[in-house]
Amino acid sequence: MKILFISLGCDKNLVDTEVMLGMLASRGYEMTNDEQEADIIVINTCCFIHDAKEESIQNILEMAEYKKNGSAKALIVTGCMAERYRQEILDEIPEVDEVLGTTAYDRILDAVDAALAGQHEVMTADLDALPLPETKRLVTTGGHFAYLKIAEGCDKHCTYCIIPKIRGNFRSVPMERLLKEAQDLAEQGVKELILVAQETTLYGKDLYGEKSLPKLLRELCKISGIRWIRILYCYPEEITDELIQVMKEESKICHYLDLPIQHANDTILKRMGRRTSKQELIDIVQKLRKEIPDICLRTTLITGFPGETQEEFETTCAFAKEVGFAQIHVFKYSRRQGTVADAMTDQVDEQIKGKRSDALLAIEAQLEKAYHDRFMGQTEKVLVEEAVMLGKEKYLIGYNERYVRVAVPYEAGKCDESLCNRLIDVHIEGDRDGEILFGTMEKACNL
Repeated sequence: MKILFISLGCDKNLVDTEVMLGMLASRGYEMTNDEQEADIIVINTCCFIHDAKEESIQNILEMAEYKKNGSAKALIVTGCMAERYRQEILDEIPEVDEVLGTTAYDRILDAVDAALAGQHEVMTADLDALPLPETKRLVTTGGHFAYLKIAEGCDKHCTYCIIPKIRGNFRSVPMERLLKEAQDLAEQGVKELILVAQETTLYGKDLYGEKSLPKLLRELCKISGIRWIRILYCYPEEITDELIQVMKEESKICHYLDLPIQHANDTILKRMGRRTSKQELIDIVQKLRKEIPDICLRTTLITGFPGETQEEFETTCAFAKEVGFAQIHVFKYSRRQGTVADAMTDQVDEQIKGKRSDALLAIEAQLEKAYHDRFMGQTEKVLVEEAVMLGKEKYLIGYNERYVRVAVPYEAGKCDESLCNRLIDVHIEGDRDGEILFGTMEKACNL
């Protein structure tokens, strides 16, 4: 039987999808991308912000049509929206057969069996459970990189965030389990590991009584075949001197950090339930730049949080310029039922949110272009992803250690698909609209 799997939302969700795909493949199910030939459809949903929730609903409704017309025998919904709106999904969309909560995805085979048997039910587990099925993941990221989810859930309880209610409290994956998974990924040809969690910097505190990300990183660096290790979702207040030292000493660790600061005005940060002040953010950035001068910093910012004034918004804009982030992900504040911020009375008008978002995105474009200019005339190591057409010309596309996309002209027999999933040295010569760097290949690197 053939299964269509739709994965929505974040990279953490994608890891859950890959685990389920591995379990399904071990049972002998065949994967397909064609809705019309799928016997079973599984949708791993997201509901972190309003747009993500709407996307999930739309996908469920679209796939329900294939169940309605008889081409699909079973429709299963998993993930964050399934956890949040369990019974509502079954009650309001009768074509859905099974609903799997966020900590029950390891029961995907049971859900498929139940759906094919004509059952309609919700499968959940304790919200603080940590599924650790033994089946190898089916990596869907192209083979050159893979996400390594090192923890689940979050204890921070920011006032705008629904994650603790649908993903549970923070709990780390045992280190020996992660090292085995990383070794398996390396044996499959993965060259880059991207460490993800709701918060990576607290890794190990619950299991080992202390922050253990530095130790995990040192162990991961010993794995043959892994060339780069990238760290996402680092809360600024949890970054330790030991972590910085490991990043300096271990050549496999990318000089790149994702710092989701969300805002830079002290009043808004406090209302958000964040645990840093503007000055503390400045201090950690300065320390990182002092210890690792070439570090690339990316962040996430929210516009239009309840009560945000124009002056408070402009504080964040000025801060972004001062820090010079290489990349900024901008989100308009999205109300989530059941959060503290949803009950705040001074909600910001949607039109104002949009204008502020546009203004911040304009700043982001300027900062990204300025960051790209730093690479002009430099030779960069680039991990090649694929060959694509850009306009009328063909290029190899990849990215450097700082996660900047790079294109080099395609040349059959020399600079072609044989270099995919390999590192090459590229002399950077220009960029296009601040989005992608262009250069010429100098040489392919030894594996």
